[in-house]
Amino acid sequence: MRVTFCCTGTKAEPWLEGLRAALPDADISVWAPGAPQADYAVVWAPPQQFMDEQPGLKALFNIGAGVDALMKLRLPANAQVVRLDDAGMSVQMAEYVTQAVIRHFRELDGYEADMRAGKWAFRKPRTREDFTVGVMGLGVLGERVAKALTVFEFPVLGWSRSPKAVDGVRTLHGSDGFTEFLSQTRVLINLLPLTPETENILNRENLGRLQAGAYVINVARGGHLVEDDLLALLAEGQIAGATLDVFRQEPLPAGHPFWSEPRITMTPHTSARTLRDESIAQIVGKVVDLSQGKPVKGMVDPQRGY
Repeated sequence: MRVTFCCTGTKAEPWLEGLRAALPDADISVWAPGAPQADYAVVWAPPQQFMDEQPGLKALFNIGAGVDALMKLRLPANAQVVRLDDAGMSVQMAEYVTQAVIRHFRELDGYEADMRAGKWAFRKPRTREDFTVGVMGLGVLGERVAKALTVFEFPVLGWSRSPKAVDGVRTLHGSDGFTEFLSQTRVLINLLPLTPETENILNRENLGRLQAGAYVINVARGGHLVEDDLLALLAEGQIAGATLDVFRQEPLPAGHPFWSEPRITMTPHTSARTLRDESIAQIVGKVVDLSQGKPVKGMVDPQRGY
């Protein structure tokens, strides 16, 4: 068995060490142009040349949660694309999102600003019943986030393309449920996969359907958000603020208006990082199952893009 590693911007050696320890009989190496044909590939943002030179791949294992970058490439005809099921990302995402929701709900950013200014002041407590949190996308990460928020007794709504059931969460689905979902949401969390259907979904029209003074948390992909629309709605007061972890261009360029907008809290695409050891264990298990003809979780449907 030959496994090739092609992960842009990722230090290869620790991954190779772990993969070789778990698959001692496999030939595992970093891909370079002209490399021999491999059976399986571990990838992140590979170039088109890699795909063109590896037409016989049986499966591609993507080390991040989103496969949108892969879906833009011409893939080998018979290669299956396999997502990580979790690999430690869902608990990180739940941590990140719940802190962002609570920071906004408790006005902790305002208190921090007051204290830096030497001001000792109290704010009127907000009521949870007025802060319905809407989670858009109920995959592995979205479901974990929605369940985490119920612990803090927020009313939680979930929306997905097809019907989903999540304990403690009222769920809506499809285009018919989308308008109702938006109209009842005060804090919007985006965890959708990026596909042609979801690109630019956080636009003026949809954000304008949220409750007045809504808050937006985008932890999925920068391509979901129409940045100028968010800035305009902030200026108009329809949106009270946002926490953004993903952007159309990363790193965010100097001079971008988000840098100077105090109502936007930003982090550098760090809400849920790939945990190497857990990812290797999961990939190895799936490689073994596929090589034995067994079904595996996380198969991507190219038609849907996730």
